[in-house]
This record gives sequence, structure tokens and C-alpha cells, in this order.
Amino acid sequence: MNKYRTHNCSELSEKEINKKVHLSGWLHRKRDHGNLLFIDLRDHYGMTQCVIENKNKFFPILEKLKPESVLKISGKVIKRSSETENLDLKTGKIEISIESIEVLSDAKELPMPVFGEQDYPEEIRLKYRFLDLRREEMHKNIILRSKVISFIRAEMLKLGFLEYQTPILTSSSPEGARDFLVPSRLNPGKFYALPQAPQQFKQLIMVSGFDKYFQIAPCFRDEDARADRSPGEFYQLDLEMSFVEQEDVFSVVEKLMVNLFKHFSTKKILNEKFPRITYKETMEKYGTDKPDLRNPLIIQSITDIFKRDDVKFDIFKKLVKSGSIVRSIVTPNTKDKPRSFFDNIDRWAKEQGASGLAYFTIEQDKQLKGKGPVGKFFSEDSLKELMKICNAKVGDSIFLACGKEKEIEKILSLARDKIAKELNILDEDKFAFCWIIDYPMYEFDENLKKVVFSHNPFSMPQGELKDLNFEKPLEIKAYQYDIVCNGVELSSGAIRNHIPELMYKLFSVAGYSKKDVDEKFSGMINAFNFGAPPHGGIAPGIDRIVMLLAGKENIREVTLFPMNQNAQDLMMQAPSEINDKQLKELGLKKEIKRN
Repeated sequence: MNKYRTHNCSELSEKEINKKVHLSGWLHRKRDHGNLLFIDLRDHYGMTQCVIENKNKFFPILEKLKPESVLKISGKVIKRSSETENLDLKTGKIEISIESIEVLSDAKELPMPVFGEQDYPEEIRLKYRFLDLRREEMHKNIILRSKVISFIRAEMLKLGFLEYQTPILTSSSPEGARDFLVPSRLNPGKFYALPQAPQQFKQLIMVSGFDKYFQIAPCFRDEDARADRSPGEFYQLDLEMSFVEQEDVFSVVEKLMVNLFKHFSTKKILNEKFPRITYKETMEKYGTDKPDLRNPLIIQSITDIFKRDDVKFDIFKKLVKSGSIVRSIVTPNTKDKPRSFFDNIDRWAKEQGASGLAYFTIEQDKQLKGKGPVGKFFSEDSLKELMKICNAKVGDSIFLACGKEKEIEKILSLARDKIAKELNILDEDKFAFCWIIDYPMYEFDENLKKVVFSHNPFSMPQGELKDLNFEKPLEIKAYQYDIVCNGVELSSGAIRNHIPELMYKLFSVAGYSKKDVDEKFSGMINAFNFGAPPHGGIAPGIDRIVMLLAGKENIREVTLFPMNQNAQDLMMQAPSEINDKQLKELGLKKEIKRN
């Protein structure tokens, strides 16, 4: 028999009354009733209440013990009185009458309590992450993560995929984020890179004749932290399939996501056949390629209204003449909202760096009119036309923004989310998935003043190859797609380019020579010369999936040992200095340049 416990702290019930048991766990909290001391003993599985009388020789020891000390408790299971039962606990109908205790590990004064779910500064939580993870909510999040990964593995096997592992030490690759580099001792002056993703390897698996691959893959990117992105490392469900088209990938991922989210959540999935939205459409209607489809607000283009003679809004009219565009958001039935609601949205927009948001409400007395700061600039006929374009009704309000396309997309995307929250029109009990498709193969980088890949350089362009117009690269679309849920991008994917000559051509548009491609992607381009199947895939982020299922807005709430915003592990004190001997073995010298 195990010397530490006969049962765990969630197992005992009325069936074990009068039995002698041993439990081991952490001292969660104490309640001193004078002649009686109650303690809650906690382990991974749950909690059991234990009680000791003051005449017991172990009473003084328990009385002095600090919370989170580790104990072995021996005693008899007794029934609680009906008025002291706690039906929120699995063990809430019984308690342990303590006969003896053994202190397995004494705890110091805690830098943060484990009991309760109060907020604590991130620095404390990350430095003492082992304590933070003992808290009930955090503990449940990590258990959820483990179960999600196990479920995904089982589902992928059902779908005919096999799991393969790809290398961690590999070569540096252009595009994407900044690499983490690892110096090679045996090859002085040369470096490995940790994989930003197993992109090339999973394609090589397809070239190697395997049909369906998946992996719960660790990925490493030296990039800044965000709420939905960890600095340093993250995990993704990496998958690839041979002899497939875009819809084949969608079918697999939709089955997986529907089963996964139904299994771990009671929230409704808005559309089990995920809507397909083109990149052009999503930017026009939502201002972002990560739209939250729970939000009913739609962005409308109304530039032409400001070319009418009966619209006297001169500031916008002048901007339109110089090439600006105007887009709007209609807020339904907001005629009774106070002026402060609209002014606060306008003020918020200015805080985001925009020039603000003009607004007015559509009213009808004897005739249609606009109520608000800019409503007077619109004639009745222009209001009718505006209502037709925007599908607006009397009593609705319209927010307007004018400027360059990218600026307008950014502010109205943010405004759409902001207004929805202010009006409380987001349905929090739904998951709204969608596919964003038809991404442009290239975009123009204003900083570099050159054409660059917009998404994934290994993607297959759309259309017949002989008809592709490389003189107008910005018009070329690719078989690239993103899967989005509730405004969170879960993954990007693509049907891959498996034709070497086409790859050289596509990379040449972005400024890469044939020599560059041969050097940077030697393994893959060489393999493609020996027979490569058409293939495609995707890689949904595990961290973001769990974040959605747990109802969290920060990825650190579902990650065991995350880094802080500065990519530091405060608990393990990483990154750390290395000594001169290590540097010498690697043939390196340390020279720190401060900005």
C-alpha cells in the first residue's frame, strides 16, 4: 500500500464513513474554532475538510503550520452534520477526524496566497509561477490544455493522420519573424536556428511519400509579446496533406474544430459550416482579416455620397477630392443614447491616433434629418441615399471616418469592436468561426518601397500558370487562408507551391535570385526536382484554442511557464549570462552594443 495516501482528496464519500484513511496534500487554509481546528487539505484532484481537537497532541503543530505546507493526515472518515455539509465539494458530506499528521514539507511565508482568486501583479505571478499554478482557476486551465491536446491527437488519428516529429535544430530561413539562433560547437562560426514552424519539413514529409502528417509542434520566434501571442515559444497543431485542394483542408479542420469545441464547451457554434470570406470583403466589411462575426456591425463604403452637391460637409468633400475614402458604421436604434455616448466614441478614436469619428442620428419629423454635429450637412435626398447604401433606418446612428484606406480600416475595425462592447451586443455564448480566403500573393511594403510576400512565400498562386501576369504582381491571388474564431486568428495555411520553376519566378518578384532560393531553401527546392505531390496544410495554435475554450483574453493564463513581456523567465532567471569557458568552446566573443 502507498505510504502517503489511501485516497486522493476528491475521492471520499459517505461510503467510506468509519474507515481509517491516509491523505496527503497541501494545507489550503485553516479555521480555528478554539477547541477545534478545521483545515482544508488540497491535492491535484480536489479538497477534503479535516478536523482536529485541541486535546490531540498534533494540534499545536497544525496550529503553527503555514498555508501550503505539505502534510500526510491519518484519521477516520466521519459524516458532517446536515447544516455543515458543503455540496460545492465532491467530499462535502464527510470530513476526516485527524488522529495523526506528518509534516512532509514546511512552507515559508507566501509571497502570494493560493487560497482565493484575487488578481496579483504579473511579475509576482510569473516569479512564483509554481504557486500561481496551485490556484484553482490556473490549475484547471492547464488541465484543460492537457485534455485538449489529448483530444486533438485522438481526433487526428481518427481522421487518418499519423504523427511525426521534425527537427528542432535547423537552418535559418528568411521571411516571417526573427529567428532564435544556436551556435554550433562542431562547426565554428555557423549557427542553427530554432524552427519558427516546421514549414519546410512538413512539406518534405509529403515529398517523402507520407500522405497525412500532424504534430503538436513547438515553434520559436523572437518577437514581441501580445495578449494572444507568447514571446519566444508556442505550440501549434501542425498538419499537412498530399493530393488535396483548399476545400479538403477546410473539411478536415472544420470537423476537428466542431468536435473539439463541442466537447469542451457548452457554447453554441454559430455556423458549423464555417463561412468563407474573401480578404477583400473582410477588409471592406470589418476592417480586419480577423473579424469577430458575433458582432453584427458592418462597415459600409459611402465615399460617393460626398461627391453630391447637396452634401455640404466640406472637410470630407475636400479630402475625397484629394483621394481619401469615407466609410461608416451604423449603430441600430441608438436615437435615445445620450450625447456623451457618441462624444466618448469620438474621443476614444482620437486617443487611438485617428482624427476622430463624425456622427449623427437619423430622425424623422416632417422630413428626414440628421441630428448631431454633422447631421445638418446632409439633405433629405442624400440621407435617403445614405440609408439605402447602409441599410439604415430612422432611429439609427451613423459614425463616419475619412482618410486613406489603411487608416480607415484600422480605426473602424477598432471602433466596430468598441461600439459593440459599449452597446453590449456581442453574444458571449457563441463561437463564430470563419475562413478568410483569397489573400493577395504580394503587397507593397511602404517602408522598404518594394513588393514583398503578403502571407506565405511557399503558397500556390490562383489561376492557370500560363495566365499569371507577373507584370502586375499585386493582382495575383494565392491559395492562402486563415481560420478565425471570435476575432482571434487561430492559424494561417495554404495550398503549397510544389513546382520549382514557379517558385523561382514567384521569389524573383520579391527580389530573390535563383541563387538566393537555392541557398535559403536548398532542402526543399532540391526535393521538388525529384517528384513532389500537390499538397497543403495549416497549423492552428494550441495556446489560442485553449485560451478561447477557457474564456481567457491572455495567453499566459493557459500556459504553464510563460515569459513576461520582455521575453524573460522570471522564475528560472532566463535568459542568463554564459561563462567565458562556454564562449571559448563555441568560438564566440561577447560584445554588447547598447542602443
